[in-house]
Amino acid sequence: MSAPTFWKRSYTLHNDVSLELGNRTLIMGILNVTPDSFSDGGKHNTLDLAVAHAQKLIEDGADIIDIGGESTRPGFTPVSVDEELERVIPVIQAIAAKFPNIPLSIDTYKSETAAKALDAGAHIINDIWCLKYDGQMADVAAQYQCPVILNHNRENSDYAAVVQDVVSDLKYSVELALAAGVKHEDIWLDPGIGFAKGYEENMEVHAHLDQIHALGYPVLLGTSRKKFIRDTLQVEASETLEGIIASNVIGIAQGCQIVRVHDVQAMKKAAMLADAILYRISNKKEHK
Repeated sequence: MSAPTFWKRSYTLHNDVSLELGNRTLIMGILNVTPDSFSDGGKHNTLDLAVAHAQKLIEDGADIIDIGGESTRPGFTPVSVDEELERVIPVIQAIAAKFPNIPLSIDTYKSETAAKALDAGAHIINDIWCLKYDGQMADVAAQYQCPVILNHNRENSDYAAVVQDVVSDLKYSVELALAAGVKHEDIWLDPGIGFAKGYEENMEVHAHLDQIHALGYPVLLGTSRKKFIRDTLQVEASETLEGIIASNVIGIAQGCQIVRVHDVQAMKKAAMLADAILYRISNKKEHK
């Protein structure tokens, strides 16, 4: 059995928060402070509920908390910057104050939201539009010298060859980032499962995550409760845990180093076993 190379990165983020990549899989816990997210809308959209859920995610083993103030489900209704800020800024400030050592990411495609979230205590930008929606987003990432997650997305799903097209699109966004002054080590990639892709395209990209890993950047996989899992298992979002674990373990085996999930505790245990096998193999390769 072979294992991919796991890219090593050490970060000292805002307020001396540290983050290490390359020693094990990092678990990103999802915190949606929205009324309409597809599986947990309205569950954490007050300050007390959001902070309580962040605490549970951390206790369950989350390494990063990803905070989003706008649903990105298919057919979502966009919200204004002001409304998005009203939802996320108090939550970021409260979590940063209560848990000062946990890295926080802001899930937004708007540069103004990203900048104000970083000022409020966030450390990472998670952009579902891969720097292409807002022309200032790359500049914000460069200015704050923070990790930025480039989530594959596009206006249409007209692919000539989906895996090669996704790789090409991600390369273009990497070039945007580098041209703006974002450091190589601050770029993370996300294949964008569920974004501008149908069932077969999601499955094809998932089966070839190693080609995204081969671009030389840490890869984040976000398939938690996604439709392709629900469709494959013929279940509702609340019944997808086994599929989520399978999806993410397959991703880890192909080089994904961060997984973004709702169910942190179960995924943490699965990742521990996958890591015990795959990182051991990878480390042996390095020392030959």
